[in-house]
Amino acid sequence: MKNLQPHCGKLISAKLKEKGQKISWLAKKVNCSRSNFYKILEKDDIGYQLLWNISDVLDYNFFMDIAIQFQKAKANS
Repeated sequence: MKNLQPHCGKLISAKLKEKGQKISWLAKKVNCSRSNFYKILEKDDIGYQLLWNISDVLDYNFFMDIAIQFQKAKANS
């Protein structure tokens, strides 16, 4: 089921683009350097608290995306 996990960095990047915001804007909002935030976006998973903060700033529930993907993976296993 590991290969069916959503890539959090890609989900965040897509939502950021949809909102018309830059990575530097989001990095500042979550109190992170721009260069470090690029590294975070390369990861397929990130910490719960950081994802919570990003969800809050972007006003989007990334946890719901993850839960939906989990249900799909379980249904296919």
